[in-house]
Amino acid sequence: MQSLTSPGSLVTIAGAVLTVIGSIAYLGDNANLSLPTIFYGIPILLGGLALKSSELPPARRLTPPVTLRTLREQSSSEPLRKLLADVTRWRYGQKAHLESSLEALKLWDEDQPPRLETIEELDCNGAYGLRLGFATEAVPLERWQERQERLGRFFGPGLRAELRCDAPGHLLLSLLPATGGAASGEKALDGGTAPADAASG
Repeated sequence: MQSLTSPGSLVTIAGAVLTVIGSIAYLGDNANLSLPTIFYGIPILLGGLALKSSELPPARRLTPPVTLRTLREQSSSEPLRKLLADVTRWRYGQKAHLESSLEALKLWDEDQPPRLETIEELDCNGAYGLRLGFATEAVPLERWQERQERLGRFFGPGLRAELRCDAPGHLLLSLLPATGGAASGEKALDGGTAPADAASG
């Protein structure tokens, strides 16, 4: 259902409907209707198909939007609020969500980049956090661990990153307030942060 309501799908459907109406009008010898609908319908249909070919769906949101609205709207939550908004919308012309960020962090593989699959909002003892679920693909877990400290700083001031591998090839990245408590059930993959010299790479 989600794929049917994407911008690319809506444009494709609109173009197809106009093209069909124009074709029927043409066969019915109704030039006043057939010419404009075909004239606009075919380019719209082609544009929609082009969008569909480069479509990247939003990450699956695990927390209902109304659940942590108060925490999310705090001024201190702005970096993570922007991150949430960025990955929960349709993207076009990108291989994966957070493409430029992962490239900057050297967590990118051109052929098999990490795929952001889920995002969950966290209540960290009254502060706001996010947990991102990645399929790591061709980027090894060790590379994520080396950049653990940098991951927190990268996504916003006053944040720390915690890593947890919950299944082979799958990684949970939690972005938490540096001065707040961890979310319930959260545990760092290696029991702490990576050394600063490793994270700087």
